[in-house]
Amino acid sequence: MPYFDAASAAPLHPVARQALLAALDEGWADPARLYREGRRARLLLDAAREAAAEAVGCRPDELTFTPSGTRAVHSGISGALAGRRRVGRHLTVSAVEHSSVLHAAADHEDRGGAVTRVPVERTGAVDARTFGESLREDTALACLQSASHEVGTEQPVAEVAGSCRAAGVPLLVDAAQSLAWGPVPEGWSLLAGSAHKWGGPAGVGLLAVRKGVRFAPQGPSDERESGRAPGFENLPAIVAAAASLRAVRAEADAEAVRLRALVDRIRTRVPELVPDVEVVGDPVRRLPHLVTFSCLYVDGETLLQELDRAGFSVSSGSSCTSSTLTPSHVLKAMGVLSEGNVRVSLPRGTTDEEVDRFLDVLPGLVSGVREQLDAPTAAAPSPAPDDSLVVDALGKRCPVPVIELAKVIGGVPVGGTVTVLSDDEAARLDIPAWCDMREQEYVGEEPADRGAAYVVRRLS
Repeated sequence: MPYFDAASAAPLHPVARQALLAALDEGWADPARLYREGRRARLLLDAAREAAAEAVGCRPDELTFTPSGTRAVHSGISGALAGRRRVGRHLTVSAVEHSSVLHAAADHEDRGGAVTRVPVERTGAVDARTFGESLREDTALACLQSASHEVGTEQPVAEVAGSCRAAGVPLLVDAAQSLAWGPVPEGWSLLAGSAHKWGGPAGVGLLAVRKGVRFAPQGPSDERESGRAPGFENLPAIVAAAASLRAVRAEADAEAVRLRALVDRIRTRVPELVPDVEVVGDPVRRLPHLVTFSCLYVDGETLLQELDRAGFSVSSGSSCTSSTLTPSHVLKAMGVLSEGNVRVSLPRGTTDEEVDRFLDVLPGLVSGVREQLDAPTAAAPSPAPDDSLVVDALGKRCPVPVIELAKVIGGVPVGGTVTVLSDDEAARLDIPAWCDMREQEYVGEEPADRGAAYVVRRLS
């Protein structure tokens, strides 16, 4: 069964498995103790730290192992903000950061801090100049991911780092998705990563803090990990994480070329095989193994279930696959179609045959989901005398409001309008995206008794 969700968690690398089993026998003792078993554990921990630091591009004494990538992000943000509290309480982040960063930003706001969320272009990348302009005299910290976990777009880290350096603001880079493929460009002050993203075991993160960065760890601490990650180290998992990071880096160049070719095939073939598809993210500046596309008139949850039945494990940012019924904040910030969203992230070892089989089964599955939803396929109806129509889609979820719009747009003359009433958050994103795909005019959103009224003008 092809597993195409490496961006969520990569399969355990064989080197990680070997290192984990060996460390279970050799690294079970307390590395803080001076007896033989403790010294042996300390040697393993020091070796793992040196290997991870080399891969990250920092000194070993700048790197801390944490219980997860999320904890690394939270500790990095809180420690940097506290260390620079005399400068101010302003935090700058991009609008497409991982939820761990955005949750930390929201917590900072709740505690009286200020946050600027820098918008992104339609590709998912920030504009480096806009990011630099968001920095203020009271900015204590800036955060920018190295590459998007959801659409694969690489961010202009070097350019943003230059702006931060000129402003005297430390930059924290969430490098969870990119560390497997190479070091982050120079200029960062803090960096966070997560082992299960590169084929290491879950439960290990890393936080690097450059010397000279003002940093004050928050919460109770002890003598472990320089006081930045209290508690007994999970040494076997740390050893496996460092070993697997070194292994994937050794394979990265060759594997990136191979997986990029497979992803290029998906990016090219899916729009040819499936009508009404939007491939999102930067087509060039992107991770080599990840591609995201959205299918018009498709329920994302149903499509993922059908792909699972066909033997493919993928993920989605559609609102209809979310417990909150809201589209991915990344897709929302990009202003792209969210319904029927599929993220394919290929793990190491993915074969041509697996990708070809995915391309073989996808068109039929999408067509079947559209049929279930009675999506429009026939020619548009003849225009009616009225130059405006109202569609009541209240209480209906993604992608039904857009389907109802598509069914009636041909019922108004060119220049006429259709108003869609909807209380589904995804409609705010998907109706403008549908207009772009169908070359119709999105007039805008108007208040309504329930939800909102989305007005579309027919142009052709």
